[in-house]
Amino acid sequence: MLALMAALALAPHPASATAETAFSPFAQGVAEAAGTDAAIADFYRARSYAPLWTTAADAPRRAALFGALDRAADHGLPAPRYDAAGLRSQIAAIRTERDRARAEVALSRAFLAYARDISSGATEPRKIDAGIVREILRPDPGATLAAFAIAEPAAFVRALAPAAPEYAQLMKASFDLRRAAASGAWGPRVGAETLKPGASGGPVVQLRDRLVAMGYLGRSATQDFDASVQKAVQAFQIDHGLTPDGVAGAMTLEEINRSPEDRLKSVIAAMERLRWMNGLDLGERHIWVNLPDFTAKIVDHGKVTFETVSVVGMNQGDRRTPEFSDQMEYMVINPTWNVPRSITVKEYLPMLQKNPNAAGHLNIVDRSGRVVSRGAVDFAQYSARTFPFDMKQPPSNSNALGLVKFMFPNPYNIYLHDTPSKSLFEKEIRAFSHGCIRLARPFDFAYALLSRQTDDPEAEFRRHLNTGVETSVSLQVPVPVHLVYYTAWPTPKGHIEYRRDIYGRDAAIFDALQSAGVALGLQEG
Repeated sequence: MLALMAALALAPHPASATAETAFSPFAQGVAEAAGTDAAIADFYRARSYAPLWTTAADAPRRAALFGALDRAADHGLPAPRYDAAGLRSQIAAIRTERDRARAEVALSRAFLAYARDISSGATEPRKIDAGIVREILRPDPGATLAAFAIAEPAAFVRALAPAAPEYAQLMKASFDLRRAAASGAWGPRVGAETLKPGASGGPVVQLRDRLVAMGYLGRSATQDFDASVQKAVQAFQIDHGLTPDGVAGAMTLEEINRSPEDRLKSVIAAMERLRWMNGLDLGERHIWVNLPDFTAKIVDHGKVTFETVSVVGMNQGDRRTPEFSDQMEYMVINPTWNVPRSITVKEYLPMLQKNPNAAGHLNIVDRSGRVVSRGAVDFAQYSARTFPFDMKQPPSNSNALGLVKFMFPNPYNIYLHDTPSKSLFEKEIRAFSHGCIRLARPFDFAYALLSRQTDDPEAEFRRHLNTGVETSVSLQVPVPVHLVYYTAWPTPKGHIEYRRDIYGRDAAIFDALQSAGVALGLQEG
């Protein structure tokens, strides 16, 4: 620190910025160091090459930056990317105005990298998984530098992180998990395949101790799977999206035996996801579909006002449900199912080539919209590329979309809808669709949406339903819909709930962050 102060002590005060003309060694050095980085070059040119970081008067800015870089790992950010130690060494080594210019630009580059990462994510989602098609609002580098130049430095840097309360709650959870991982506080894995009420012995003690360590059970000396242990298992199951039967079966024990490190990776991935969504206006009323939670919720002014379980895309090829945000504009009552082209040629065409009467519940339609007689078509002559027909299922109780679908037109042909396959909602892992989201309570969902525009939403809905005719009903005010993927998410009280990584996306996010330089940072204390 003394070397740093000495290196900067003779640098001119910003008041003499008029002397930092394009002819000064400092200005020339900044221009050279900025190179093809247009945002940085334009910023310094616009301020007549007045320094931002490297005068004695710039100490508050340097302190704010280095304080943030030193804590970058706490946010699950790749601290090596910003190289705080290298910047300090570069400042300490300043001997000439050209040295100072190079340090000046290096500090600006580090600041912009940090500002970008903490405000909008350190990774590119589409490069991690083709199903993460979320649009990211990246900060403008020139505007960021200009705003910082006139702001209170520490406050500006603090405000770069997402302001969503969930971000701070996840960050606190990451500290707790790091301590638990470093100290081994959760103890050994439970060595059993299944444990039921009435069991006793060593594995029950392991289960008891792990539940105590994770906060689900008060301190206890019991060796029996008694009522208190059963209640704790049920609470754990609820928090982890498991059937709350109070039995520590194979799936429950698999989740109980997950390490603090595993949970920490989920939390770090969730923080990155929140950074990707930072700056996005969720909407005072919005629809929140968390894919690994298998739920769809309507949220009004931050509170869940409606919730239903859902079925999402199966974990297979292009059937995984993508992640993005859009606007729900209307619902279709008594919908026709227009079979997606991919399903038509991949699934139904091979069936029709073997048996022209296969999939008899579907109409085969030509490009003019006319129903084609199956007997008039030689299906064997067509390939997936040349098949000239569409397939449609008319409105009915057995329609694949059920009796209503909810539309937010998007390039991925994803929407929410009813389904005749009600039994799937009873399953614990509900990934069975071709990508769209099936709702267990679609009528109630429709009523909740229509409640903003009619005094009797149920009567309005059923008036259209009873016609049996396909009808579109517009939402007078479109509702933002967010298809998200959080395997770690805080309750309103800050308690973290976890879900299984059904598509492996969070594991891929953490791998990308780790490749960028993120470390778990497991230190005791």
